[in-house]
Amino acid sequence: MKKGNILIALTLLAVGCSTGTNHENEEGHEVSEPGFSMEGREAKVYMTADGTDLRLGQAGTKSFEQARQPLETEVSVFVNPEKTFQPLLGIGGAITDASAEVFASLPEDKQEELLKAYYSREEGIGYTLVRTTIHSCDFSSGSYTYVSDKDKELKSFSVDHDKEYRIPLIKKAIEAAGGELPLYASPWSPPAFMKDNNNMLRGGKLLPEFYNSWALYYAKFIKAYEGLGMPIWG
Repeated sequence: MKKGNILIALTLLAVGCSTGTNHENEEGHEVSEPGFSMEGREAKVYMTADGTDLRLGQAGTKSFEQARQPLETEVSVFVNPEKTFQPLLGIGGAITDASAEVFASLPEDKQEELLKAYYSREEGIGYTLVRTTIHSCDFSSGSYTYVSDKDKELKSFSVDHDKEYRIPLIKKAIEAAGGELPLYASPWSPPAFMKDNNNMLRGGKLLPEFYNSWALYYAKFIKAYEGLGMPIWG
């Protein structure tokens, strides 16, 4: 197996691209001054690298500076603070069965280190979103659902499966983030008995007679997680 370094770094370049004020210079020519500048400010660089102690560790800083007009062959990012679009809710990652099981296998000190690195806004990168799955996904050790087979009324619905690994990690992540961490969830597939191929894998479609059951499945999941102290944002 090949081993290599994984480098997560951020290099920022500020270019004067915002609107500003106009005035005349001593020669009477009109010149403009940028209304916004990042020059002199710094951005932190975080790195994860194999064979080192760096695990989302701070590896220095990069300064913003004025730059020349880049060539068309150069990778460039231009930021105009005067022009905005939709708001950014946040940046985060997924908590799956696989990640939760691996997390549970770590010593307590490493668990704490990981939580701080990802979710602490003072000591880490401060993730502000988490996505999780509704029952199993491709990052689960096996396929499972929250109901017994053929239970159209969902009388057997239970999220007890998640209480061993996934729910404890989600709760710890919320705590590490300061008690507030928007959580959204999605399924990879309806239960097999609700599909035309009777299989949670290999495609297939939801059968019309299970439309109501599948909608109720979502509602029960949301209520179950919220009842355990994990509000579902979306």
